[in-house]
Amino acid sequence: MEISAELPVWAVLPFTGLLLSIALFPLAAPRFWDHHGNKGIVVAVFAVPVAVYLAAAFGAVGLHELVGKTREYLSFILLLLALFVVTGGILVRGSLSGTPLVNTAILALGAVLASLIGTTGASVLLIRPLLRANGPRERKAHIVVFFIFVVSNCGGLLTPLGDPPLFLGFQKGVPFGWTLSLWKEWALVNGALVLLFNFWDQRVFDAEELARPGSQLEEVMHHAPLRIEGWANVVLLSAVIAAVFVSGELHWPFGALEASFAAIAALSLAITPRARREANRFSWGPIVEVAVLFLGIFVTMAPALLLLNARAGALGLREPWHFFWASGALSSFLDNAPTYLAFSAAAVGQFGIAVEGRYLADFLAQGDATARLVAAISCGSVMMGANSYIGNGPNFMVKAIAEEAGIRMPSFFGYMAWSAGILLPLFAAVTLAFMR
Repeated sequence: MEISAELPVWAVLPFTGLLLSIALFPLAAPRFWDHHGNKGIVVAVFAVPVAVYLAAAFGAVGLHELVGKTREYLSFILLLLALFVVTGGILVRGSLSGTPLVNTAILALGAVLASLIGTTGASVLLIRPLLRANGPRERKAHIVVFFIFVVSNCGGLLTPLGDPPLFLGFQKGVPFGWTLSLWKEWALVNGALVLLFNFWDQRVFDAEELARPGSQLEEVMHHAPLRIEGWANVVLLSAVIAAVFVSGELHWPFGALEASFAAIAALSLAITPRARREANRFSWGPIVEVAVLFLGIFVTMAPALLLLNARAGALGLREPWHFFWASGALSSFLDNAPTYLAFSAAAVGQFGIAVEGRYLADFLAQGDATARLVAAISCGSVMMGANSYIGNGPNFMVKAIAEEAGIRMPSFFGYMAWSAGILLPLFAAVTLAFMR
């Protein structure tokens, strides 16, 4: 039985409703949304009917689809768990000098680390040392905004570890090293952002130097010696990277890679002193939230992906720039991982490829035209997650850490004014240079 031929259009409503809930509840009912139990209730409201419908209406075929989505979910969440636990065991003490040059260097380092240890891992690792370095300064919100642009989003384009959408693409057959071919897009956007930040921060710094008594430069030059604690966790980070790479090369069966992620996380917990995690303000809240929400996302997106795949021609998406802006627009306000899968399903459907197994490997094998579509979807999903606070998980996390440190961050729409003025022209340049 071909499920996509039998699915009604209304089957996408739970998926749409869940994503809208994730986007709107934090704004409309923040107290309600703060409790993970309430998130679980919302997830159940949308996901349970989908699971029951697929099993009841399509029998063994529907159950097969649910089992496939469960496997994808486990691979996805265990990778995030391993990165979250391991980076939580690495503590950067002391601080650097909060000068424009040093701040720029931290952002450039973050752009590289984001692709190696993930945007979440790099954000957790670097944001607090950056804030400590700039503690004496008065105007600091722009530093955090650019940090979100670069480290929490655009830097994570080069490997499957960089951002969840790319890991899902890797699971679906995109070779581990393929995303390195996006280095030109990565270099254009991140290079421009880092250069613009340096200019911006220098102007702000010079203005403060003139306006405040004493020497601003002398104040920010006083800093505690920088040192890293938890080198064993740095080794475990390397183990996560090696496991992902080897699993792709050797085509490990399901369960092998997932077991390695779980083992690495358990080992990190066992060898890391509690005091170090407390100093890092490590808590299970963020990963629990991701686990609950994405369980619902993976279940409810099953009918949506099948319908997109079957009816791709009706969407009117043909050129790389169509997919770049369509996936980017959705990633700006809804989570970029399901966005990547949704538009990948639409793209492969135009070539008659079913969304089963490692379907993106078959898609890339069609030639340069299909590779350009995957590149467009990858760039749009990853980079345009920076357009709003809710575009990517680390965005709100970094904002919360900055506000906890006493920095007055832009409002939801205030932040979007920054992203519209800075990022959209850059994305237009990416379109002209690479997406035509």
